[in-house]
Amino acid sequence: MNLVWFRNDLRLSDNPALHQACAAGGPVLAVAVLTPQQWQAHSEAPRKLAFWRDALLSLGEDLESLGIPLRVLELATFDDCPDALLDLCRSLGARRVFFNFEYPLNERRRDIGVKQRLRAEGIVVEGFHGDLILPPGSVLSGKGEPFRVFTPFSRAWRRELLRTDFSCLPAPGRQARCELRRDSVPALGEGYDAALWPAGEQAAAARLQRFVGAGLESYGNDRDYPAIDGTSGLSPYLATGQLSARQCLSAARLGLGADWLESVWVTELIWREFYRHLLVAFPGQCRYQPFRPEVEAKIRWHHRPELFDAWCRGETGFAIVDAAMHQLLKTGWMHNRLRMLTASFLTKLLGVDWRLGCDFFMSRLIDGDFASNLGGWQWSASVGADAAPYFRIFNPARQAERFDPNDDFVCHWLPELASLSARERRDPERAAAARGLKPVIDYARARREALEAYQNAG
Repeated sequence: MNLVWFRNDLRLSDNPALHQACAAGGPVLAVAVLTPQQWQAHSEAPRKLAFWRDALLSLGEDLESLGIPLRVLELATFDDCPDALLDLCRSLGARRVFFNFEYPLNERRRDIGVKQRLRAEGIVVEGFHGDLILPPGSVLSGKGEPFRVFTPFSRAWRRELLRTDFSCLPAPGRQARCELRRDSVPALGEGYDAALWPAGEQAAAARLQRFVGAGLESYGNDRDYPAIDGTSGLSPYLATGQLSARQCLSAARLGLGADWLESVWVTELIWREFYRHLLVAFPGQCRYQPFRPEVEAKIRWHHRPELFDAWCRGETGFAIVDAAMHQLLKTGWMHNRLRMLTASFLTKLLGVDWRLGCDFFMSRLIDGDFASNLGGWQWSASVGADAAPYFRIFNPARQAERFDPNDDFVCHWLPELASLSARERRDPERAAAARGLKPVIDYARARREALEAYQNAG
């Protein structure tokens, strides 16, 4: 009996752990481990948990069609995994366990504990890099060190990719008959909009194909405009593994011309890889340590719970910021440019510790991805790897003028502003008054104070 442990890799295709479990010969059993207390400690969003659960249901049906039953273990925390998986292996006579790596520190410690416990009993445990195109440690500088800056990492990543077989693995065929039953999957989290994010590998593949056919070529021009459908919309599927990064890369190669590897969308995939490589090379980040502690050591974050709460509710009085927060609260997703804008607003203009915003996003995002979310927040606060320069402070009015020129996005999420003129909507005093609010800051003063604080930080 071969056991394949599913985590954030809920798919049949391009799944190295599943592929090897089936290739090893003999019956195959799938297992998923539910650890709600651990997920709560990690601030996993209820929407994401519900989405993951529905994807697991879909996966269970797909596996059953291949003769692979799915077992579900309900545990409290990661600490319970080694003994529970050993008991399962003993009860089934399983001699091999396969899984795809996850890269945050707690997940890596969990996997080390599982490997040690099972291998001590003579059980073979094999891990694979199913969540990355190029594994950690494979993209290094000329000195053999991990990159700290994205641009040279991306150049080295592209060179290494061309020396690599990055073709996708097929879904396995039907396996030897297994008499074990498929477990039910208990309810998790709370409702998400299934019309926006239909769960399952087939839905993920269909969305990828739609994007390649209709949006990939224009992605570089359209991705910054939140009122239009200019992004791929694939991040929830990547975050739960219903789609692999390698499948996205292969689609880009087929959907673009000779310069596909230099395309903007592939660059975004490389950013995803970069943040995962950093987690492994610099694990202190997993404990919310800044990548540039020398900068943060000189910054005094302000304790401003009333300002943080207003930001969380989307009631800062700055229309584009509040519209973005309303999108997040309503759908569990936020346009990437607006993630940068709202993060810059919280950390630089409100002076609030980036950790609070980072945790809040994780607790709301249906596509919550620890590495990318952490990297993005540190970038916005200018304390991360290859971070935004300290003097880059997003001006909400200017951002709205450039990327929501007709205020379509703002008026969609804040319809009470639709009767105002464009100038009034971008005037914090007038836009806030129309909603019964007052702006939480004076922008010019807050920007001046932020620049002084970061200049002192060096």
